[in-house]
Amino acid sequence: MTESVPTPSSGVDMTADDFLARVPDTRLLNLRVVGIEETGTAMRAVRFASDDLAGFSYAPGQDLMVLVDTSGGRNIRRRYTIRRLDPVDNVVELDVITDSGGPGGRWARGLAVGDRVEGLGPRGKITLSDTAEWHLFIGDDVAVPAFAAMVEALSPTGRAIVVAEIDGASDETKIDPVSGVDVTVIWCHRDGAPHGNAEALVDAASAVPLPGGAGHAYVFGEALVVNAVRDVLIARGFRPDRISPKAYWGRGRANASHGEPLKA
Repeated sequence: MTESVPTPSSGVDMTADDFLARVPDTRLLNLRVVGIEETGTAMRAVRFASDDLAGFSYAPGQDLMVLVDTSGGRNIRRRYTIRRLDPVDNVVELDVITDSGGPGGRWARGLAVGDRVEGLGPRGKITLSDTAEWHLFIGDDVAVPAFAAMVEALSPTGRAIVVAEIDGASDETKIDPVSGVDVTVIWCHRDGAPHGNAEALVDAASAVPLPGGAGHAYVFGEALVVNAVRDVLIARGFRPDRISPKAYWGRGRANASHGEPLKA
């Protein structure tokens, strides 16, 4: 994935105070890196500690927005799923992608223990449906941390199917649900092919066996791929209100300074 620093349409990036005023349930977090683990060819699990995490709560699938670049007077932020939270030690873990050519990737690759990072969260409106009898997760590398966090939050009688496109076998993330959860994980390997092609996930969405009953689908990833997979699921009988699509990025386009894809 490649991206440049975006140019703000308004000429001014939002400050932390702007976000806090706009989203009152969001908290400013002054974080410190306390651990880094390489978990794949392009993924790092980063642990942050902060007294600001005391009493912090979130819904599975939500994220933190972190300040990744302030060069040239810009405030560039990127959003990363909350993978785990330790409420005793006030430590949060984020899985961050390192192969982006943009400000998020550069920030992720340059992180070191002891670094200070500004975070805002929790962010995100999509979390587990409480009316679904089973859950279908379809997306790419960027979506895998959210899928893992959501599957691991299912109750012991839950059922989930995960279809994820990643580069290769070394990027297969361990998903560790509670005992009793029925999980099927299908990894689609790109094997060096470029990110953001719809073919693999569209084919998988067309072929994956779907249980009966009321399911809910979560389709996260590149914007055009998300739309294509959503169309396949609707054609297979999913009601649109039982599909939660989320475009994390757009191929060939930089995300906005607040971490969302720029409008086409």
